[in-house]
Formats: sequence, structure tokens, C-alpha cells
Amino acid sequence: MKPDLLIATNGFKGTWPSIEYGAWLAATLDTKITLLGVTENLSPAAIDDHHPLEDVFARAVALFQKNGVDYTLEVQNGNAEDVIPRKAKQGNYIIVLGPLGRPQFRRMLTGRSIRHLMEEIEQPILYVPESKLPLKKILICIGGLGYEVTAEHIAMQMAMKSRAEITLLHIIPQIDLNYPTAKTVSANWQNLTETDTPIGRSLRQALEIAKNDGLTANVKARQGNVVEEIMAEVKEGNYDLLCMGSIYSTNALRQLYAPNVTAEIAEDGLCPILSARYKG
Repeated sequence: MKPDLLIATNGFKGTWPSIEYGAWLAATLDTKITLLGVTENLSPAAIDDHHPLEDVFARAVALFQKNGVDYTLEVQNGNAEDVIPRKAKQGNYIIVLGPLGRPQFRRMLTGRSIRHLMEEIEQPILYVPESKLPLKKILICIGGLGYEVTAEHIAMQMAMKSRAEITLLHIIPQIDLNYPTAKTVSANWQNLTETDTPIGRSLRQALEIAKNDGLTANVKARQGNVVEEIMAEVKEGNYDLLCMGSIYSTNALRQLYAPNVTAEIAEDGLCPILSARYKG
């Protein structure tokens, strides 16, 4: 069943790009929108006061109507970090988020909201710090373990509708692993599609899917720190969308020590980023 979009805002102006992007995406994928407004623990005395959500909702409704998309509006009171995951569990959604405008002191104490939301939300998340439209260039990170498959599938749909060019990226960490597959990947990092390795097979499969969909696609590989190299490629390639699998795709013990690459890159706000857990 095709997912709807759940767009969340607490009235902060930084969430507006996510609403713009969500309106475009709903029209592109022919799906419905639920716009969730979170009033952030209003006291009873403040309920009658003018809330920024009123202005955001008014602009959003005009935008949705202009784009010809079906929408519903919903308002809940509470902390956005609690309300959004709770609402997400109630339906089949792609969750569209933007920065919530938390004070720096709060971010120092509790961390950025996007990291917490990625931990709590099982559905695909589209984080939009800025709305880079039209969609012309998509970067899909391929890790070789299959965790990116769900994000890749959604990205391919978006690419087909917008005729965007796709780049498939694999990062080879600079670590000394003494087993045959790692040696093969390291020795053939510039022609990975020609290797009989998990990453080679994943790249060939993704290229074949793009080709069958009539899309322009190419492969890139970089060596070094995973976070740094992905961010460098995003900047150098001026991509409009970054797609990645999520560390939470797996229950493996590596979660206990591996960095959440997706969250680290999302916090930098280089471009919209689509993250999805693999549903094996």
C-alpha cells in the first residue's frame, strides 16, 4: 500500500521548507498529506493566544490547494519529540521533518531532535533543512549490506517522476581488515561493479533497476572516513537529495559502537536527506 506523507511542524519558521517539499512530493507521488501541528506544551492560559502554527497552517493550506493534493490537518499539544513518533506509529507514512528551532543550550543537554526522531520512528524519514527543488541530482549511498534498499526504492520513484540523475556512492573506510572480501574491495575500489562482492552485486542491481526505469545513473567510490567522504561528495556534486539506509535497519551488536552516520550528516543540513530502515 502506498504510504501517505506525515509533515510535522511546531510553528518554527525553519519547518517551512519541509512543508514546501512535502507539498511537491505529494503531488509528484500522488499521495495524501497529514499536516501535524505540535503546540509544544501550551499552558491553559496560553491556549487563546495567537500561535505561530496558525500562520503556518494558513500558508500550508494555500500551498496544498495550489498543488492539488489531498490533505488533513491535525493539532496536538506536547513535545514534538514525543508527539511525532507517537503519531507516526498510527499509519503508513513517510515522515517529512524540518529543524524544530531548539535553543543551543537544549541541544547541548539533550542532543539534536533529528537524532532522537530517527531512533524513535520506524518509517522512512525525509529531513528537509532547505527545499532544493527542482529535483535534478540524487545521491544514493550503497553500503553493500542491503540496509539502503528501502530508501533506494523511494528515491527511484522520485527520480522517475522528476527525471533526476542518480549517483550511487560507496565509501571504503581506511581500515585494515584481513579477510578476502575487504581486500578485494580495497584493491578494486575504482571498479567495484566488476567485483563479485556484496557491494559489487548491490551496485550492479541498483544500476540495473535505474536502467530499466529509463534513468541516468552512475557509480562513484571514495576512500576515507564515511561521514567526511559523504559530506564532501554532497558538497562537490551539489546534489538535491541524499538517500541512505539507517543503522536501525539491523539489530546487530554493531549498533552499540557504530556511529549513526545518517544522523551526523543530517545535523549538518547540507541538503534534504531521505533515511529509511530496511524491512527484511
